[in-house]
Amino acid sequence: METLTESGAALVRRLQERGISDPRVLAAMGLVQRELFVGAALADAAYLDIALPIDCRQTISQPFVVAYMTEKLGAEHKHDVLEIGTGSGYQAAVLARLCRQVYTIERHSELAAEARRRFQELSIGNITATLGDGTKGWPEPRMFDRIIVTAAARAVPEALTAQLKEGGRIILPIGKRFSQQRLVVIEKTPGGLKSQSLLEVRFVPLVAGKDGR
Repeated sequence: METLTESGAALVRRLQERGISDPRVLAAMGLVQRELFVGAALADAAYLDIALPIDCRQTISQPFVVAYMTEKLGAEHKHDVLEIGTGSGYQAAVLARLCRQVYTIERHSELAAEARRRFQELSIGNITATLGDGTKGWPEPRMFDRIIVTAAARAVPEALTAQLKEGGRIILPIGKRFSQQRLVVIEKTPGGLKSQSLLEVRFVPLVAGKDGR
């Protein structure tokens, strides 16, 4: 049985104080070593409840936002989850403890390669990572139970809702860069898409293409 580090246990307590209650999410957040997903210079700040910069002018979201989005996503052991925006790989590592398989797309080759290296070193076997344009969804025909987008879109990309199973759920920030953004959770029902607005957030923008192309 895995044991929480002192930092992991403290993080769990802070998340509980902020309203995160799903025991599976709390366990995943406590067990994934966040310091391994930031640069060495920022390791001492890894467990602060703030977003931190990573390479390619991207960020690793603050722990509360990661936990909140994960809880609202509602990933289960039987689910296949698509993540748009691998970044450092932290969110994918959390999700990997909760679902059957994580498929994650990153547009920056440097970040994608670094994340794959981390997954391999940590022996996380249920993450499939690729370099590509996340606005187009997974590059091969596949349907997902859950989709999480870790960059702000102007609107929900149709390619993503097309890859969402009926009864599935997608969570993403909606809004323009440097302006108000809100997390939105969308469920795909037999009657169409139903959305719910959640809390205000600030994410880097969702950009089409890969490596700036």
